[in-house]
Amino acid sequence: QVQLVESGGGSVQAGGSLRLSCAASGRTFSHYAMGWFRQAPGKEREFVASISFNGGNTDYADSVKGRFTISRDNAENTVSLQMNSLKPGDTAVYYCARKSVFGGNSYYTGLYDYWGQGTQVTVSS
Repeated sequence: QVQLVESGGGSVQAGGSLRLSCAASGRTFSHYAMGWFRQAPGKEREFVASISFNGGNTDYADSVKGRFTISRDNAENTVSLQMNSLKPGDTAVYYCARKSVFGGNSYYTGLYDYWGQGTQVTVSS
């Protein structure tokens, strides 16, 4: 069983920064790509960013490109999301997830098998 635990959420003003972290249990963390998703009230869960198993490839939603950076530390079993220049539209619960399938569209939630409980990010104007 894999557990993912997010931390680092909070409330900031527009233009501010936050860093989210996700700690994973288990000894196979380095075998899997990881992703960050978010869900705002009344909206579907949407892709934010993903990173390959070794950190060599990353992908971002257009809405966060140039502002967010995903990274991972396989020695520590963690994946992080550095969020800069935050906007009110970034307000959501943020989830990390393990991508169970090699390849495929990282944007598709169905390719992820384990999810964290989520951490709230609130950006005020």
